[in-house]
Amino acid sequence: MSDPVFKGFGDKALPFLKALDFHQNREWFLENKDLFDTHLYEPLGDLVDDLIVRFEKAGLPFKGDRKKSQFRIKRDTRFAKDKSPYNRHLSALLSPDGSKWTETGCFYVCIGLEDYRGCYAAVAWWQPKGELLAAMRKSIVAKPEKYRAMVKALAKNGLELRDSDQLKRTPRGFDDVIDPDLIEALRNRSFVVRYPIDPAAITSPKLADDLFDFALRAKPLIEWGRSIEGTLIA
Repeated sequence: MSDPVFKGFGDKALPFLKALDFHQNREWFLENKDLFDTHLYEPLGDLVDDLIVRFEKAGLPFKGDRKKSQFRIKRDTRFAKDKSPYNRHLSALLSPDGSKWTETGCFYVCIGLEDYRGCYAAVAWWQPKGELLAAMRKSIVAKPEKYRAMVKALAKNGLELRDSDQLKRTPRGFDDVIDPDLIEALRNRSFVVRYPIDPAAITSPKLADDLFDFALRAKPLIEWGRSIEGTLIA
């Protein structure tokens, strides 16, 4: 792969999304697709390329492809109440196997309008299913010192572990847990740290530096999850 080439998103990236939010029709989008490609799609591809190189050198397990890692701007509205044909954001996801559809530790970046998703990045174990989520919960209770050390390391790095979609009740089998921090952790559906991106900063090449630094600071979360995942593979 060539040297990193990210030079920032175009200055019309967010204005394009605002206009798309207003128009929301195929004809307008096709008429303005050159703006979309130049100011959003290609720069996000450059950012993905840039970060992949940095992540590999740093030993971070985030892989992808400048095209395949991006989510489509066009929405799947078949089962949605909102029938708007286009998203108000553009995003990409990097993961250990390069897939966008993964429950393993991943890196996500989103460029969007504040009224919807806004601009941010996240490192997460996103909605791990079945065996993996059960193993994470068992580990939290069986090895609380390890979980707390991970949370403390994140806090030292300026990050907070949060889940905005927690269960309202503690899962079955953990009713005897009384420590508030462990109860909160057990109710998580996902384990996520977020990095808010200043919309004014997306046109700067420095964004790649900031996102790489964020991923490094989130490493304790990835390592904690991978250590549990490894027990299922062994």
